[in-house]
Amino acid sequence: MIDTLLKKIESLVPETTSNVQYVEGAVAAGIVVLALIAGWYVSKFFGPKLLHIWEERAGYESELAGRRIRDMTRRATTFILCGIFLAFWPWTLIAKVVFALTIAITSGLFTNDLIRGVRMPDWIGSLMGLTVFGSVALGLVGNIDRITIAMERVGVDIGTHRISLLWVVTIAMTAVILLAVARVLMKLINYVIGNSELDGAQKVLGQKLATVAILVATFMLGLDVLGIDFTALAVFSGAFGLAIGFGMQKTIGNLIAGIILLMDRSIKPGDVIVVGDTYGWVNKIGVRAVSVLTREGKEHLIPNENLMTQEVENWSYSNKNVRISIPVGVSYNTDMDHAIELMKQACVDVPRVLNHPKPVVWMLEFGDNSVNFEIRCWINDPQSGVGNFKAAVLKRVWDLFKEHGVEIPFPQRDVHIRTMPDAASAVIKTEPPETRPAETD
Repeated sequence: MIDTLLKKIESLVPETTSNVQYVEGAVAAGIVVLALIAGWYVSKFFGPKLLHIWEERAGYESELAGRRIRDMTRRATTFILCGIFLAFWPWTLIAKVVFALTIAITSGLFTNDLIRGVRMPDWIGSLMGLTVFGSVALGLVGNIDRITIAMERVGVDIGTHRISLLWVVTIAMTAVILLAVARVLMKLINYVIGNSELDGAQKVLGQKLATVAILVATFMLGLDVLGIDFTALAVFSGAFGLAIGFGMQKTIGNLIAGIILLMDRSIKPGDVIVVGDTYGWVNKIGVRAVSVLTREGKEHLIPNENLMTQEVENWSYSNKNVRISIPVGVSYNTDMDHAIELMKQACVDVPRVLNHPKPVVWMLEFGDNSVNFEIRCWINDPQSGVGNFKAAVLKRVWDLFKEHGVEIPFPQRDVHIRTMPDAASAVIKTEPPETRPAETD
């Protein structure tokens, strides 16, 4: 249809080269306008659906949401349509320039949105967008060969290899684009694994293995795109292995230790652990260290190797049920059975106490000033805090004791004076009776 339309339009004008170029340029401009309109309609119709799919697969916090996805959809549609029309007909120079500028602008803006959408620096997005724009425009018009030859001449020879400006630019563009695509894939895969039915340790392990696999695949693909022979990396890999063995042994050791921790599931995200003086719950298991979040809001970063070599208390290794012991003392004049019932009632009144196993109260010893008991009750949310739980139980015990007249004793001492020095006795005898202090037991 486009072929017939162009022939009819060209038959209406004189057969000169300039007129044909102007006609095809006008037709190309009209096609570009139609492609832009089509892109706008496609983004309006498919944009919300793509946004919904992205939110289901990658989460709401991504920068690729909302307007950015719609813009990328519109530009991709315009790019595809203009590319199809450009390849469909042997256009003249003016029409090629119109199509080339449209394709170059849309591809550059698409690259800019993609790179910024994966949270890479804005200047990298702008630089890559301009580079893609220039490369595509010159490539379609036909002047890219001159630019590449000039860039190839700028460089130095090192042995049998030549490092030119073109080689550096090609590597930089390939690395940035592959890294942006890898980030999008890692985001998608991590979100899918995170919303699966696996437990916490398996999710983290799957995400780490998927991340490593994507990075390795990206690296190998980049080498293949750049045309680098894998055998040329043999010497480099040997030197890199020595560097790992000597300079990065701690880093690699922590990485392997983290993978082992996830595989044997001894420590999982959300577990409540005690390592030395650090008490808190595992927030994240990273490549180098485990993040333990304390009740004070401090985040302790403990190397993975330390968790492999030191003693670790895991309060939620097999289950999250934890027994809490709370000491309480009552007066010797108290009805002990009644006090025990009140302490049990205090545990029942606190919502975090589990009904099974039931809370118990044990009489431990006869102290100097009180009969000492210990309340033993169970909770299944130690990550919510232990100190605040003990405070809640003790506050309820205090209220019930006060309500029922149960005395909580405090240290008291009785002083008995058997002998008194002569000087002190003389002073006491000479004092008036009304000023003499009352005797105490």
